Amino acid sequence: MDGERSQIQNSLIDEARRLLAAAGARGAPMRLLGGMGIRLLLGERMDPRFHREIEDLDFITTRRGSREVERLLGEQGWAPEERFNALHGHRRLLFHEPGGERKVDVFVETFEMCHSLPLAQRMEVGGETLPAAELAMTKLQIVKLNAKDIGDLYALLDALEVAEHDQDAINAARIAQLTGADWGLHHTFELNLARLMDEVGATLDEPSASRVRQRIAALQRALQDAEKSRAWRLRARIGERKRWYEEPEEVER
Repeated sequence: MDGERSQIQNSLIDEARRLLAAAGARGAPMRLLGGMGIRLLLGERMDPRFHREIEDLDFITTRRGSREVERLLGEQGWAPEERFNALHGHRRLLFHEPGGERKVDVFVETFEMCHSLPLAQRMEVGGETLPAAELAMTKLQIVKLNAKDIGDLYALLDALEVAEHDQDAINAARIAQLTGADWGLHHTFELNLARLMDEVGATLDEPSASRVRQRIAALQRALQDAEKSRAWRLRARIGERKRWYEEPEEVER
């Protein structure tokens, strides 16, 4: 294991690139998400004020590709959480750094936390990472946003316009497509966008705050104007009288 451990890079962004290159070389479907995904997607467009310490890597893979990704990460020096993977490997895989605290989290087909997001559907749209809309949604779906999640969202909104495409933009049409079919997802996004709007002035200086406000407003309009499914309308009648999200389980090693 010492020889395998020596492959792992001290810099987590270098390690993310190393793992993605290894996956690409063998055709293993794997894309980066989470805080490191946002940093890699934005590159030099990311304002340094949003840089934060990141200790974990998060990926998405397909159901069909999960076994290959599991083998790949083991070969690249990451130790599997064997009990967790045996029980939950059909939807999520965990690995840890031997002798270290860092970990790799791989979601299989669907990102499941407070809400379920079909992320694997869009793996072919981006490059090393998922598209910006998907990266934003993994943060917007969190019912109890913390400071790092808010910072990640502001980083995306500060760097990228909101449009109806993915090229250097947050794709509002894709976000509206998912929220228009799921009232719970819509409601969580609605609450979080309102919070982002309320707090932007205390977090960002002008002109960044003005730019971000305009982009938050564009997302709010997209959610409001989206065509709503019959299931959405039926669930909206119940509203907050019934919990509309899941409580993510804490993963223990």
